[in-house]
Amino acid sequence: MANASSSLAQLTRIAALDDNYIWLLANPSSHELAIIDPGEAEPVIAWLDEHGLTPTEIVNTHHHGDHINGNKTLAERYGIPLTGPVAEEARIHGMTRMVAGGDQLAIAGYSAQVIETPGHTTGHVAFYLPDCFGDHGVAFVGDTLFSMGCGRVFEGSMTEMWTSLAALRQLPDTTIICCGHEYTASNARYVAQLGWQAPSLDAKLAEIKTLTDQGKATVPVRLGDEKAVNPFLCADDPMLAKALGCDGADAIEVFTALRTGKDNFRG
Repeated sequence: MANASSSLAQLTRIAALDDNYIWLLANPSSHELAIIDPGEAEPVIAWLDEHGLTPTEIVNTHHHGDHINGNKTLAERYGIPLTGPVAEEARIHGMTRMVAGGDQLAIAGYSAQVIETPGHTTGHVAFYLPDCFGDHGVAFVGDTLFSMGCGRVFEGSMTEMWTSLAALRQLPDTTIICCGHEYTASNARYVAQLGWQAPSLDAKLAEIKTLTDQGKATVPVRLGDEKAVNPFLCADDPMLAKALGCDGADAIEVFTALRTGKDNFRG
C-alpha cells in the first residue's frame, strides 16, 4: 500500500490475468475497503489473506469479463455489496447498487462522483474521489483512459469516446488515474512514431522504457502529466492534427484518425 498518512486513503494495485490491474482502496479510519474491477478473485483473496483484511464492497466500471469475473466469488465469500453502472444492469449480474452519471456516493467511506464515460462500452462509468488523499483525488477509469492511450471503441462511437476523455481531462491535474491495464509500453511505441512534438514527450518515453525494462508498473499516473504527453487527451491540439495529416480537422476527426491508427498499429 502507498500512503503518507494513516488518515488518508490507502491504494493498492494487484496484477491479474495477463495485463489487468485490480485496485483496492482502503479507509484506515473506518476500516472500509473497496475492490475495484476484480477480473479474477484469486489474487485479491491471496492479498487480503496475507494482510489479514476483509473487504466491504466491490465496484465495477463496466461489464467486460476481465473486470467482473471475480465479482461472484468475492461477493459470496465476504458477503459484500456490488456497485456498478445502471446502464450495464443486464450484463453485470448481482449488482446491489446501480449508479449513473452525476450520482454522488460513498466508496470505502470517501465521497465519490460518477462520470459517464461511454465509448469502450455503452454503459462505462468512471468514479472520481476528490479528497481521499487530502490535497488530490483519485479516479478509477476502467478502460476509458490509459497512460499514453485510451480504450478501444468497441460499443460506442468515436464521438462518445472523445467526449468521455474530454470529461476526464477536466478533472484537477493532481488527480491520480487508476486504469485497468498495463498497456503503457505499447501505447508509447505508437505515440513515439506519430511525429508529434509535445514538449515533455521525450522525457516521458524514456521514463516508460526504464520502468518497463525493470519490470515495474507504469501506473497509476497523474492526470496533469498525461495531459502533456497522451495524444488521446489532446485531439484538439493543432500540432497533433498536423502530425497526423489532419490540418484544420476538428477534434473528433483527429481522435478518429488517432484511434484508428492505434487499432492498426503493430509496433
